[in-house]
Amino acid sequence: MSRALCNGVLILSLHFFACAAEIEFPQCNCDSDSGWSVESILECQKVSDFLIAAAYFSIPIELLYFVTCSNLFPFKWVLFQFGAFIVLCGLTHFLNVFTYEPHSFILMLALTMSKFLTALVSFLTAITLLTLIPQLLRVKVRENFLRIKAHELDQEVGQMKRQEEASWHVRMLTQEIRKSLDRHTILYTTLVELSKTLELQNCAVWMPNEDNTRINLTHELRLRSSSDVYRLSIPFDDPDVMEVRKSEGVKILRSDSLLGSASSGEVDEAGPVAAIRMPLLKVSDFKGGTPQVIETCYAILVLVLPRDDFRIWSPHELEIVEVVADQVAVALSHAAVLEESQLMRDKLAEQNRALHQAKQNVMMASEARNAFQRVMSQGMRRPIHSILGLLSMMQQENLTPEQRLVIDTMAKTGSVISTLINDVMEISTINREHFALEMRAFHLHSMIKEAASVARCLCNFRGFGFGVQVENLVPDRVVGDERRIFHVILHMVGNLLNGCDEGYVTLRIWSDNDVGDRQGQRWAPWQSNFSSGCACVKFEIGIKRLQSFDSSSSVQLSRRPDSEGFDMGLSFSMCNKLVQLMQGNIWAVPNSQGHPEMMTLVLRFQLQPIMPNSELRGSPKHHLPTSSVLKGLKVLVTDDDGVNRVVTQKLLEKLGCCVSSVSSGTQCLRSLGTSGTPFQLVILEIYMPDMNGFEVAKRIQKFRSGCWPLIVALTASVEEDMWEKCVQVGMSGLIQKPVLLHVLKEELFRVLQNT
Repeated sequence: MSRALCNGVLILSLHFFACAAEIEFPQCNCDSDSGWSVESILECQKVSDFLIAAAYFSIPIELLYFVTCSNLFPFKWVLFQFGAFIVLCGLTHFLNVFTYEPHSFILMLALTMSKFLTALVSFLTAITLLTLIPQLLRVKVRENFLRIKAHELDQEVGQMKRQEEASWHVRMLTQEIRKSLDRHTILYTTLVELSKTLELQNCAVWMPNEDNTRINLTHELRLRSSSDVYRLSIPFDDPDVMEVRKSEGVKILRSDSLLGSASSGEVDEAGPVAAIRMPLLKVSDFKGGTPQVIETCYAILVLVLPRDDFRIWSPHELEIVEVVADQVAVALSHAAVLEESQLMRDKLAEQNRALHQAKQNVMMASEARNAFQRVMSQGMRRPIHSILGLLSMMQQENLTPEQRLVIDTMAKTGSVISTLINDVMEISTINREHFALEMRAFHLHSMIKEAASVARCLCNFRGFGFGVQVENLVPDRVVGDERRIFHVILHMVGNLLNGCDEGYVTLRIWSDNDVGDRQGQRWAPWQSNFSSGCACVKFEIGIKRLQSFDSSSSVQLSRRPDSEGFDMGLSFSMCNKLVQLMQGNIWAVPNSQGHPEMMTLVLRFQLQPIMPNSELRGSPKHHLPTSSVLKGLKVLVTDDDGVNRVVTQKLLEKLGCCVSSVSSGTQCLRSLGTSGTPFQLVILEIYMPDMNGFEVAKRIQKFRSGCWPLIVALTASVEEDMWEKCVQVGMSGLIQKPVLLHVLKEELFRVLQNT
């Protein structure tokens, strides 16, 4: 209908313009006698049309702003249509301003089209308003606006009230829960406070068992009359249990739920039941600073409403339950952490007590070791060193054969004792079980003769007979640890003498060429092989009763070792370790009373080619360098041990030196600085109480002229890196205690030659 009406209006307009073009209207009589002139009237019309156009153009802009800002007006398209009508009206008046002056045909055509469109839109707007006015009257804009705003305000106020109420309940429950650090108290407080807040019929807590196969009822608000209240359990694979464990929020259980019915107490009919999981954390979950990837353990909190047709779980109540469950989980985790922390503190306290006791034991052991070392050093090692020094000086005198034999035997025995003391001191200092062997060339026959002499003295003193047999094939020039072999032989003799009151001791030494042919022997790996430069020597010591001893009979050969399970004591065990280090073997054969009757030692030696006796250790006489080099040498001896200092001074005077002695490093520095006689050589004991020899040597280096005085270290230590330490502080030589005359002379000669 609107389209037909528009078409009719368009045809009538065209017909009107055609008739107007053909009919010439007479112009009006504008030349009147009034006060208004034609020019003023036209000017007023022009201004009016311009103002009308400006007003028409501003009104649509205001309507457009209103439409875009308002969400309530239901007929926005009418406003857009009315805005178009106003714009066209304004355009018509705006174009009409230019018609008061001479104008073109195009302007008239544009004005005509504008008026036509304005007429068309005005007509359509008028028709539209006729149909919409009844509807606009029914729209209550202000009432709708107020109603919507009131509804939104009610929702916000209700949400704020619920949040405030939930916050109040949560704060109250949290305060009650956090009053205790005991897990059972926390759970019972939670049940009681939730029951008061939500008016519950019953609430219960279910905990998983150790193997996570079932959940057990551990806490309940309404105590039951039956005694097996805490024996209720539900399988872990129950559908409701699995669904609650997987759900993060509150789960409303079905009316036939096994978990809900078990948590309702002894009531036949219960109301709606809700359940929520609570994570249980432990300290072990956070070892190393970050949680371990382990399966989370959950407890289940079940809440039962009373039976009421109108009572259901509201969102507000469910929100309270969720928040409280989180707080309970945190409180339980905190309590578990505190419990485990207390257990850890108790365990650490016990460990600290044990460590303190162990520390006290170590300190006592260290003090005992230091006391033992002091006793060994002051009571045994120092006297032995002094004796050996004096014996070395006596060996250079003109002695009878018997006197020389006694002096050499005493020197050899003292050397063995000194080695034993050094071994004991070294083991107690660095806590190791292995000894460092001193492998050097020596005369085996000479060592056997000296050992036999000492053994004969021991046997004569105890009332035993003694005999020795040495096979001619036994090599003489060998390489080995002479002092420790000497010690092992004397130890074998001593063990045999301790097991008997009387008898005859026989020492037999031979080169065993058929060791490999004897099966079952414990020393089978060793073979005599002179062509390869090695030889196996067998030492056999036996004891016979005097009643059964026949001097004309040969000595019995060694039997099969029979010392398995035979306890020879700690000293034999240490000797066995020494022999094993020397690639040998030792064993004992007991008699019927359980005492050793025969002991056998097998050692492997490396053979040495024929060389001058002076190059072998153990030769009866030492060919020393000429004494003219050392004659008149000015020497300062520094040693805190008075006896050893006097012995060293006597040995140096024996060599022709001019000797002065002091007892400390401070006195040494003072003597070097104030003495009118410059010293050419300083002999320093390394380990002194006030200032050690290394520190004294460093200070001497600062003020000495050129390479004088020379510094030679003196020590009883057997440390492997001792020479490197001495070189680092500028020392030229090193003398190991005990100080022997020939060793002292050789070392001083070497130092002077190098200088």
